[in-house]
Amino acid sequence: MGALLVLLAVLVGVGALLVVTLLRRGRGGTETAEGLLLEQRARDQAHHDRVSFSSSAVHNSVPTASDAYNRRSGRP
Repeated sequence: MGALLVLLAVLVGVGALLVVTLLRRGRGGTETAEGLLLEQRARDQAHHDRVSFSSSAVHNSVPTASDAYNRRSGRP
């Protein structure tokens, strides 16, 4: 019974920490145009990486057909 209470206490503590972290994150926004452009570029790059390196893209194509290979300089 004591181990169950300890487990529940740990789970509640982790949940509270996650809630506090997420609430703190939401307060600080980017105010300058440069910061907004950096965030947009990072978001676009993340989307591109999710598409290029997804499981279906990686496992259903030949190794030299990926976008990452074509973007590299000095391709043979």
